[in-house]
Amino acid sequence: MEKQRRKSSVKVVEKTVTAPEIGKLPPQARELEEAVLGALMLEKDAYSIVGEILKPESFYDPAHQLVYGAIQGLSMQQKPVDVLTVVEELKRRGELEPAGGALYIAELSEKVASAAHIEYHSRIIAQKYLARELISFSSEISQNAFDETVDVDDLMQETEGKLFEISQRNVKKDVIQINPVIKEALENIQIAANRKDGMSGLPTGFKELDVLTSGWQKSDLIIIAARPAMGKTALVLSMAKNIALDFEQPIAIFSLEMSNVQLVNRLIVNVCQIKGESIKSGRLSDDEWERLDKNHKLLYNSPIYIDDTPSLSVFELRTKARRLVREHHVKALIIDYLQLMNASGMSFGSREQEVSMISRSLKGLAKELNIPIIALSQLNRGVESRVGNEGKRPQLSDLRESGAIEQDADIVCFIHRPEYYRITEDENGNSLVGIAEIIIAKHRNGPTGIAHMKFDNEYARFQNIDEFAVGRNYVEMPSKMNKNSKSSDFNVDTSSVSSDFLSNNKDPLPF
Repeated sequence: MEKQRRKSSVKVVEKTVTAPEIGKLPPQARELEEAVLGALMLEKDAYSIVGEILKPESFYDPAHQLVYGAIQGLSMQQKPVDVLTVVEELKRRGELEPAGGALYIAELSEKVASAAHIEYHSRIIAQKYLARELISFSSEISQNAFDETVDVDDLMQETEGKLFEISQRNVKKDVIQINPVIKEALENIQIAANRKDGMSGLPTGFKELDVLTSGWQKSDLIIIAARPAMGKTALVLSMAKNIALDFEQPIAIFSLEMSNVQLVNRLIVNVCQIKGESIKSGRLSDDEWERLDKNHKLLYNSPIYIDDTPSLSVFELRTKARRLVREHHVKALIIDYLQLMNASGMSFGSREQEVSMISRSLKGLAKELNIPIIALSQLNRGVESRVGNEGKRPQLSDLRESGAIEQDADIVCFIHRPEYYRITEDENGNSLVGIAEIIIAKHRNGPTGIAHMKFDNEYARFQNIDEFAVGRNYVEMPSKMNKNSKSSDFNVDTSSVSSDFLSNNKDPLPF
């Protein structure tokens, strides 16, 4: 009895036997592929609905890829698409048998009653294709990560590049009806009208430049180009200081040429009015120490963000820029300078193609983040071979390494300082010492023209010309200016200068 009780108290545990893993099938939707192909051969306008969504490789079945390729070819030639024409096109291509034969093509058209749901089905097929691409991509990356001969930093750059390529191929923006766009445009006009300074964009603090541009506009790509030693970095640092300190707008600087300490030193020179040599040597006069102690505090807590990553890739920039806009509400990006960037992880036939890709990506990023991006650029040596003040003025054809920069940019500005070429007087005998011209050679949404500024070489900074005016489109000067003239001799009302300047600078420059 005891033995029987013991026996009944023992629990019997049954082992569950599961089927071994036999692998996973790639994401696919063969039935939907058949339905879409059938609908395309039934409805004559069906291809116009799916043409932007699907491509031959979107289909999982190789036979379906061939059939869709034939339909695509017929549609591009504006020929009718039906069972008979598709069969003939496949015959002409020598692909009828690999596509399943005439009987299979006919069966495809019988598997669907209408093209009513073709767009919905096509988007599912496109999603499956994207999932397969990501699986293939991640598998390749995983394989390379196990390879100890592969440099991890290079692998990360390559990974970022390929992922960016996949996202660019597959991200599409839907068409929008005009009404909400009109509403947004009217709101922007009203905001601009309510501003006392008349700016519709981000003001730079340079009066004449702001008159021409109405401030840097959202989603614009602005290229500022010049030969070396013209003051590209000095201009954007002066601009960044104005935007961050005077207008209290956050701004980010990506410095590929200078370290963050060098960049801050330049800002200190600019703000504190201390010679660069004094900063380097640390031998400051009592007056300079006093100015440093007093004015460097202006830079503390200022909304200026600096990144000095060398050889920055366009993909790293994208990631960092998104974070800066999201976390710090940055209103503009400055890149110093474009030719030092790269597009690692992607292969190009030439450096020109790579620069073109970088330029397109910067314009796309400006649109995505809806902020202006200001990129510095080098000019080729063509400027040096020309003579005279007019000859030394840069032209759009002088942009270095890529014509795509000119095409992608909304605004192209050049810096021209005649004094650099030992041109100290203009044709009227006016002094050009310390004068800088910011030439707007391309302006997609506004006038071109020249904004004049004062360049202070000692403190490497650009300033407004408030006490005198120079140039063909300016108000008459009280007397001829020369090197010995004092600023008090030229008291010009800058408000009248701005209005005259705007009205007289609406035509393109005579390059």
